[in-house]
Amino acid sequence: MVSTLDGQRAYGGPATHDVTNQAPPLTPYDASEDTALLEGLRREGAGWAEEDLRRLGRQAGSAQAQEWADLANRHEPELRTHDRYGNRVDEVEFHPSWHHLMRTAVAEGLAASPWADDRAGAHVARTAGGLVWGHTEAGHGCPTSMTYAAVPALRRQPELAKVYEPLLTSREYEPGLRVPTEKRGLLAGMGMTEKQGGSDVRTNTTTATPTSEPGMYTLRGHKWFTSAPMCDVFLVLAQAPGGLSCFLVPRVLPDGTRNTFRIQRLKDKLGNRSNASSEPEFDGTVAWLVGPEGQGVKTIIEMVNCTRLDCVMMSAALMRKSLVEAGHHARHRSAFGARLADQPLMRNVLADLALESEAATTLTLRLAGAADRAIRGDAQETAFRRIATAVGKYWVTKRGPAFTAEALECLGGNGYVEDSGMPRHYREAPLLSIWEGSGNVNALDVLRALSREPGTAEALFSEFARAQGADARLDAAVARLRNRLSGASQTTARRLVEEMALTLQASLLVRYAPPAVADAFCATRLGGDWGYAFGTLPEGADLDTIMERALPDGN
Repeated sequence: MVSTLDGQRAYGGPATHDVTNQAPPLTPYDASEDTALLEGLRREGAGWAEEDLRRLGRQAGSAQAQEWADLANRHEPELRTHDRYGNRVDEVEFHPSWHHLMRTAVAEGLAASPWADDRAGAHVARTAGGLVWGHTEAGHGCPTSMTYAAVPALRRQPELAKVYEPLLTSREYEPGLRVPTEKRGLLAGMGMTEKQGGSDVRTNTTTATPTSEPGMYTLRGHKWFTSAPMCDVFLVLAQAPGGLSCFLVPRVLPDGTRNTFRIQRLKDKLGNRSNASSEPEFDGTVAWLVGPEGQGVKTIIEMVNCTRLDCVMMSAALMRKSLVEAGHHARHRSAFGARLADQPLMRNVLADLALESEAATTLTLRLAGAADRAIRGDAQETAFRRIATAVGKYWVTKRGPAFTAEALECLGGNGYVEDSGMPRHYREAPLLSIWEGSGNVNALDVLRALSREPGTAEALFSEFARAQGADARLDAAVARLRNRLSGASQTTARRLVEEMALTLQASLLVRYAPPAVADAFCATRLGGDWGYAFGTLPEGADLDTIMERALPDGN
């Protein structure tokens, strides 16, 4: 026993705050160290981007980028409706870390720059970049996604595209509201939903009144969920004399005056806290028609096709990031006499998560390849893209919440603490199944494609045929799916789309993944030999091969 200077007694031995058996920081790590990602990048025609992708992966896994992600979510955007003199300004202020994330994303081509790149695979390279840079945080992916998606819709009005497309495809990030044509680069958003209709945009009540200037209208109404209100321009749906139409709304008019874009409030969301989502009010707001009157849905659906792919991509990125965190913890934490990663139950959980992550990543890159080839005029890929993107959007985003919850649990109580980052991933995951159409909306969209565009089903089954004969369970799943099509209805739509997604993922893994990966996936997702929770891979599954492929020593 020893005495301290203040007369209190202390006991000898190690200090109670010594830290043992805790995982070291994950950072720095390489977010591109992902075998399925790199193989898919090359397979889908963007191998030329690998060097840049690896550089971006190292940056995404750096301590600095991870700190940006944390700070951008801890210091949420703030709405400033008026200046000190009482003038309406409707500006949203962000933490500097948000701007660091945005500047990197735009400079790395994760916004609209692929539309200005003639190289085959440019859109694949962008998606792969999103899978890697998504290891930071998801909120700033919203404005980059909408900017990317705005270009094909805007092209329906060539005179507007001529002015705005070069600025939207720029790799220069220039925040702040100014005359769009005086900036080096622009961001785009969209305003579709209203409080009375949500996804049922045909019930929109915002009105568009023609002016004396050709193509110019004034809007009056209120939008319910418009994310990234600090963007420079927006594609907005409103009721014109000829029906629901699409309009381009700039925040600042060509003469330098502020367009009427009154931000009523920012949404207090479950997750996605770094990204501002707002309710703007239009009252005499100047807008320009994009596409013909009455074809607003047809015009803006070009945008939705792109943002739905990004929802799949962001879900896959979130899965991968969560898996990397869980694997890192399990490799450095011991319990009951062995590392967690060597405990049979934990190893089964991690391997099962790895299967799900690889299937999501592989499907994401296949969808990106289809988009790239469809944009370049491939009719078969256009049909495949039409149905497979909706299928992927439905399923991958549905798997995200369960996946992140299981990955969080791998860290135990540590995963439930904000400092780990896992709660942020968990809160983020449900959003991606809501954005760009909930599960029901996407399931209905698949039914619509099947009934109105028969070529989409043919394209999907042609994809399955490429793996025919390689696995009996896959062949049986394809046959079941074909039989189900004749009785497809709203009642069975979700089950149908789920089977489409699993069959599509299985067919891709059978063709491209090692036999151990494909066999385990087919056994548990098609063959019926599985449980309802992750970590129920059957006895005999090659867990070592699955783990080594998904989590190399660098992660």
